[in-house]
Amino acid sequence: MFFSLFCSKNQKLVKLWKREHKEIVNAAQKVINAYSLDDKNSVRRELIVLRKIALEHLMKEDIELNKLLREEKNQEDEMRSLINEFTKTFRDTKSALLTFLREYTQENAKLDKNFFDTFNKIVGVLAQRIEFEENNLYISLEER
Repeated sequence: MFFSLFCSKNQKLVKLWKREHKEIVNAAQKVINAYSLDDKNSVRRELIVLRKIALEHLMKEDIELNKLLREEKNQEDEMRSLINEFTKTFRDTKSALLTFLREYTQENAKLDKNFFDTFNKIVGVLAQRIEFEENNLYISLEER
């Protein structure tokens, strides 16, 4: 409770983003569980939930990171570089994720082995990105 009274704006953002990361991971796990039970209706429902959570998180994160870049003109070159690197390198992954979720949340989408293999690859890349964010970008943000 006292943490929220005395923490910086950046610390609050990091706390929020980490909580959203957990929600994304939980939603992905629910998709995997439903698929393993061969429950295609639940898979689609959970994909829709995942799409909503991921889209909201990515939009908020993009907006806030861009604001940070504009607001902190005097910030260290290292921090600026880290945010720019994150934004550029994640662009393709983000696009692939959202395209995949848009396609497979459609009523007529085939939730077959190809879907599941691709989903697992995307989840693997997301896990790496989350780890990168939390161990690099977020640590630097919390220090400000």
